[in-house]
Amino acid sequence: MTKPRPTDAPVAEPSRIREGLPFPLGATWDGLGVNFALFSAHATKVELCLFDSSGEVELERIELPEYTDEIFHGYLPDAHPGQIYGYRVHGPYEPQNGHRFNPNKLLIDPYAKQLIGSLKWSEALFGYTIGHPDGDLSFDERDSAPFVPKCKVIDPAYTWGRDQRVGIPWERTILYEAHVRGISMRHPAVPAGNRGTFAGLMCDELLGHIKQLGVSSIELLPIHAYVNDQHLLQKGLNNYWGYNSIAFFAPHPRYLANGKIAEFKEMVAHLHDAGLEVILDVVYNHTAEGNELGPTLSMRGIDNASYYRLMPDDKRFYINDSGTGNTLDLSHPCVLQLVTDSLRYWAGEMHVDGFRFDLATILGRYHEGFDERHSFLVACRQDPLLSQVKLIAEPWDCGPGGYQVGNFAPGWAEWNDRFRDTVRAFWKGDEGQLADFAARMTASGELFNRRGRRPYASINFITAHDGFTLRDLVSYNDKHNEDNDENNQDGSNNNLSWNHGAEGPTDDPEINALRLRQMRNFFATLLLAQGTPMIVAGDEFSRTQHGNNNAYCQDSEIGWVNWDLDDEGAALLKFVKRLTKLRLAYPVLRRSRFLVGDYNEAIGVKDVTWLAPDGSEMSVEQWQDSQGRTLGMLMDGRAQVSGIPRPGADATLLLIVNAYHDAVTFTLPQVPEGENWNCLLDTDRPQLRKGEQHEFDSALEVAGRSLVLLELQREDDS
Repeated sequence: MTKPRPTDAPVAEPSRIREGLPFPLGATWDGLGVNFALFSAHATKVELCLFDSSGEVELERIELPEYTDEIFHGYLPDAHPGQIYGYRVHGPYEPQNGHRFNPNKLLIDPYAKQLIGSLKWSEALFGYTIGHPDGDLSFDERDSAPFVPKCKVIDPAYTWGRDQRVGIPWERTILYEAHVRGISMRHPAVPAGNRGTFAGLMCDELLGHIKQLGVSSIELLPIHAYVNDQHLLQKGLNNYWGYNSIAFFAPHPRYLANGKIAEFKEMVAHLHDAGLEVILDVVYNHTAEGNELGPTLSMRGIDNASYYRLMPDDKRFYINDSGTGNTLDLSHPCVLQLVTDSLRYWAGEMHVDGFRFDLATILGRYHEGFDERHSFLVACRQDPLLSQVKLIAEPWDCGPGGYQVGNFAPGWAEWNDRFRDTVRAFWKGDEGQLADFAARMTASGELFNRRGRRPYASINFITAHDGFTLRDLVSYNDKHNEDNDENNQDGSNNNLSWNHGAEGPTDDPEINALRLRQMRNFFATLLLAQGTPMIVAGDEFSRTQHGNNNAYCQDSEIGWVNWDLDDEGAALLKFVKRLTKLRLAYPVLRRSRFLVGDYNEAIGVKDVTWLAPDGSEMSVEQWQDSQGRTLGMLMDGRAQVSGIPRPGADATLLLIVNAYHDAVTFTLPQVPEGENWNCLLDTDRPQLRKGEQHEFDSALEVAGRSLVLLELQREDDS
């Protein structure tokens, strides 16, 4: 059925609006006026609604006069930057056929560059009448405008000066995952008014810490405008992480300290000036409108049948591969255009260096399943701008065939949860992990070493925003999410964690010492493995969430980074800085080719040799020994030296890991007279510096639950 327009609508003089152009989509200021363009394949009419500067008073409604190639458009010569607007879209209200048009609901422009105000939950937000016996088949005539964020026309002008992308090569990339709000809310040097905003990230002391840590790229959790879930607000919580996007071009209003879009650009310029890349975590798999019982805020009211994947046998209901109620349909050309236009906007206009895609399998799924040749993945690969920035997939979702680690096309890097799980299990002491551990240390070649992909395609991580922090990983056997007010039912129960003898904080010095050594083991494994490492903000100085492994709703001291370092945190931070320096100093730790055991006949060395504790090469039986927990990884940089000589490129390193609780005597490879093994790192003795111990005898005692890195010191080494 088609419902009439609201009778109390303010009407504008028809002579004010001109036909304008169907491109670009969105509201575009050209120096004289503003062009408005909105896609809808099934709407019958679109009204542009203009508001006062506060966004509270609707001044007039203007029907967009032209419809070209499924684009409604019009040009207002007297509009200018700062104009507040929204849309009302007319069309059939036929949920069973996928159509949910309701002009009583003010809609956010999917291409809006800025939003003002926040969503105020009200029954008027829903296209149907809450409590009606017909449910979502009913039709609600209340005006939602007082409760919806409004769009704002922006002036994109900004003087970038000399800013340009940092261009960190993949093999030198170390990712640092951070939350815009969480990283600065408790930092003492950040001015109170800037905490939790883009301006907060410009603080010299905060930037100095990140730079000195040795990371190359800050990966920010979602910064697109998002919606706070009603059920969380009712509990006094909110959607802190922000994986609930509603506008793909607009930064979340709360993150703008001064209320101006230029603040984001200024932050990027500051980070680039510090030599740091900016990676955005983006959510294009779903929107905040939820399932058929969700609110009508934007795309649902603009063209529900085009934007969302609907059940083929009953278009009233949504396909829910995201687990959040709906799934964007990127097989539709105009939805594909929306997402790629958004990416180009952030990469081009906003100078962002790359993207991490939440639940990326959805973005490559047609109705029949995942396809690496999906239009979206192909579009990113061939686009002259997007193909040159870093593209990182979270290669799983909850839909059919959702787990696709290793199956994305060349040009993509992927989060590797196999690394996380294997490394956690290995250092916990689980049986049968040795062979898998070796595979993870060599960038999971069985998953990624094909079609010319490089080791950096494996994004290695021990922790992420989702799950325990590193300190909690070694301090808790079980999750403690009571503060989320879900009876501790939320969050994963499969954490592969170990409390080492006491649940949570303890005064036992032996337990605390072992926990700290295990954190050093995790960091050393992460930063000495092949592939691209990712560190979570605060892990470098032993941050805790008090056992909460699902802090998505904790915009509080639980979710914020605590910068008040204790002695343990300061010591761990010092150790992590040493590790990042080692990784960058030795190219053999970040090779551009996979370690596969190839023998270089010209110089008589292998790129990697796996050693048993007795110094012999690992046998099949030893690989299959479920009790094996000790391994040597001999890497000879001379096996891959080409092009311009680089310092440390021909180094020979021996990495020894021992996950036994007792010390193990490890026989070292024999070396010619005059050469010796020099200890670069020992997680059991973190204070040991390079050169303090060398000229080992034929064997080395490796402490229980520890890792040692040795370098072969040759006669001609300076």
